[in-house]
Amino acid sequence: MYGGHADDVAKVQPVFDALKPEGEFGSVHAGKVGAGHFAKMVHNGIEYAMMQAFAEGWELLEAVESVTDVREVFRSWQEGTVIRSWLLDLAVRALDDDDHLDALRGYAQDSGEGRWTVEAAIDHAVPLPAITASLFARFSSRQDDSPSMKMIAALRNQFGGHAVTATSDDKGADSPGADVTPPVSGPRPRAGGG
Repeated sequence: MYGGHADDVAKVQPVFDALKPEGEFGSVHAGKVGAGHFAKMVHNGIEYAMMQAFAEGWELLEAVESVTDVREVFRSWQEGTVIRSWLLDLAVRALDDDDHLDALRGYAQDSGEGRWTVEAAIDHAVPLPAITASLFARFSSRQDDSPSMKMIAALRNQFGGHAVTATSDDKGADSPGADVTPPVSGPRPRAGGG
C-alpha cells in the first residue's frame, strides 16, 4: 500500500513491484501522499478485531463441557468455512504448540495502530464498535484485577444483594451462577436486575 502523486509513484513502481507478494493482488497505489500508511493502519485495526473474535470464540469453546477438542474444531474451520484465514492458521499453530494455551499469560500489548485507527474514526465521525472494543479488550488484559469491575460488583451487591468474590478467594470463583448464593453482607431489598 503506497500513496503519492501518480508521476512520483511511476518512478519507483519497479521497487513496489519487486516487493509485492506473488499473484495479481497484494499491492495498491492507495491514493494521495500518506494514503498507503493510512490504509495499513486501517488494515491493522481490522486485524485487532479479527483476532479478538477468534479469541472470544476460542474462550467460549474452552468453557463448555460438550466440546472436548477445541484445537481440532479450529483446525476443521481451516477448509471450506467463511472464517478460514491466515489468522486462523496461526491460531491452530499456537494450539498445536500449547493445546489450552496454559503456558501463556492473558496479556496483549497494542502497538499503536489500533489506537490510531480509533482516533481517526473519532476524527471522521465513523463508528468502529468492533475495532474499538478489541482495542479496549487489550487494555483489560493488562489488569490483574479490574478496578471498574470491583465497583460493578460492589454496586450489584448493594442494590440487589448479588454475591461478590472476596480478594482472598481464588480468581474465577465468581463463576456463572455464583450470584445465586447468599450475599456476603446479608440480604438487602432487591431493587432491580443488573
